Amino acid sequence: MSEARLYTTRLQAGLGLVDETLALLELYRSGMSVRELYAAALNSGRFPTMTARRLLNLVQEGFAPRYMEDPEVAAILKRLAEYWQRDELIQLFMLYTARANCILADFIREVFWPRYMAGFDELSRDDATAFVEAAVREGRTQKPWAPSTVRRVASYLLGTCTDFGLLGNCRLPPRPIRPVRIHPRVATYLAYNLRGLGFADRQIIHHPDWGLFGLEGDDVRQQLKRLAPEGHFIVQSAGDVTQITWGYRTMGEAVNALAGH
Repeated sequence: MSEARLYTTRLQAGLGLVDETLALLELYRSGMSVRELYAAALNSGRFPTMTARRLLNLVQEGFAPRYMEDPEVAAILKRLAEYWQRDELIQLFMLYTARANCILADFIREVFWPRYMAGFDELSRDDATAFVEAAVREGRTQKPWAPSTVRRVASYLLGTCTDFGLLGNCRLPPRPIRPVRIHPRVATYLAYNLRGLGFADRQIIHHPDWGLFGLEGDDVRQQLKRLAPEGHFIVQSAGDVTQITWGYRTMGEAVNALAGH
C-alpha cells in the first residue's frame, strides 16, 4: 500500500472548514504560496478569534492539501464562489476534502451511504469508531493508533460529515442522516474535472468520486443523460458502453460556462 493512501489525522485541522474556505478563497490570488496566503489571512482581520499558530495550521494542514496541491483548483473555486450557491460550493468542498483525506472518502462510501441504503436514519459514534478501529487493524495507518486517537478521528469524521450537510447538526451523536443529492452543476463540474484528469468516458462513469454522492455507474449515466439537454455534453449509451460528446474542449471553457459566462 502506498504511503499516500494511508489514513491520517489531518481532518483535525478544521473538519469541513466551510466558512474558513470561503474566506480564504476571497483572499487567494493565483500563484500564491501557502505562506503568502497565510500572511494575507493573518493581516486581513478575517480571523480575529484565531491565534497565529492555529491559523497557520488551518492554511497548511486544512486548506492547502485540499485546494492548493493543484494550483488551478483554488483559482477555479474562487471563480465559482462568485456565482454558485453555498450548497453547491459545499459539495465541491466535500469532493476535494475527500480526495485529500482518503479516510473521509472511504467513510462516506463504505459507512454513510450503506447505512442509508439499508434504511437507517442515523449514524452513531460507535459506527465511526468501528470503522476507524477496523482501518487500524487492517494497516491503513502508518502506525497503530491509540484508543484516544481512534475516538478523536471518529469524532472528526462525524463532524466533517455534519459540516458538509450529510448529517444533522445535533449536540451529541447519534446524528440524523441527511443524504444529499448532487447538484446539477456539481455533476457537470465533476464529469469535466475527471475528463481533465485524463479518464476515459467509461472510467468517468464508474469513478469512485461519484460514490461520495451515493451514485454508482448506472446512476451516473442516468444523471448525465438528464443533464444533457443543458448543452454541456451529449451522452449516448448501449448496455455498459457509454460515449460522451463533450461540449467544451478544456476545463477552463467548462468553468466559464458553469460560472454563467
